[in-house]
Amino acid sequence: MSRATFEQLLEVWDGETAVVQRDRETNGWIFVCIHSTRRGPAGGGTRMNVYATPADGLEDAMRLSAAMTRKLAVVGLPFGGGKTVIAVPEIPSGQTRHALWLRYGDLIESLGGTYRTSSDMNTGEADLDVIGQRTEYVLGRSIGAGGAGNPARPTARGVFHGIRASLAQVFGSEDLEGRVVLIEGAGGVGSQLAGYLAEAGAAVLIADIDRTRAQTVAARVGGEVVSSDRVVEAHTDVYAPCAVGGVLSTDIASRLDCRVVAGSANNQLAEQDAADVLRARGILYAPDYVINAGGAIALVGREQLSWSDSDVETALARVGETLREVYRRSEERGISTAAAADALADERLSS
Repeated sequence: MSRATFEQLLEVWDGETAVVQRDRETNGWIFVCIHSTRRGPAGGGTRMNVYATPADGLEDAMRLSAAMTRKLAVVGLPFGGGKTVIAVPEIPSGQTRHALWLRYGDLIESLGGTYRTSSDMNTGEADLDVIGQRTEYVLGRSIGAGGAGNPARPTARGVFHGIRASLAQVFGSEDLEGRVVLIEGAGGVGSQLAGYLAEAGAAVLIADIDRTRAQTVAARVGGEVVSSDRVVEAHTDVYAPCAVGGVLSTDIASRLDCRVVAGSANNQLAEQDAADVLRARGILYAPDYVINAGGAIALVGREQLSWSDSDVETALARVGETLREVYRRSEERGISTAAAADALADERLSS
């Protein structure tokens, strides 16, 4: 993160509205960034995290909201992009957390539906249920509270379709039988993805900083555990980053031993040039905001567009189709897949 001030960040931001609210009860800050409402109300998750400075939290919200605009546009959903970051000195629990969500719900309600939120880092169904006590503009509440539930499964399903499309691009077949896939991050999405891949015949490798969690998922799917410090040198067909973002620096991109990078983690490119390094080395990169859009697709489809389960599954399969279009444009124009995805998103934003 940079060390810019609020004023400097707001001066250069290309979004529409930034709401900055001091939350004195937690000694924290709430940043709601509405990047675009051009295609419809802004949608994006609520991330709660500890930052070195409040400005770092605002910068994160701005960056993530812009990514949401492109994510929702590129998959054709009638929504714009937004994001909330709640910057706190420590992650609250108990009554302090509950009261924070009620205050936050009031803030979302005051925006009159121009922004609708869901879960993100350090937030989940239980939190959304509390927020939903104060506003209707919240997606992903528990099924018992009338929501669509945790988006991990549809996110993983979309990534699964994206991996198949990527394999077809590289090898001429989307068949997963015998292909080796390394999943970094055995959390909600990574563990679900491991199941889909194993069921399709892939050899699954699991890496996680929590080795016990990696062992649990590997045992369930008949896979193997790889030490987190050996991910870069592991020889695989597909590397699927499903944990933290910023994993693809130019240095890492120059050392990866795989043919495809396709995972659910947000903001995987630590440096934009990393996409060009991957392309030069013949490694196909599935742009993160395209391949990981399944959760957003399912939440919007079920809760805003009244889709059936069949409608949702059809839309998730289209993640692969969108990636094929990105890959086609990348080849035709001689540009990275990241640049091709941005161009496609910009086209759909202007249409």
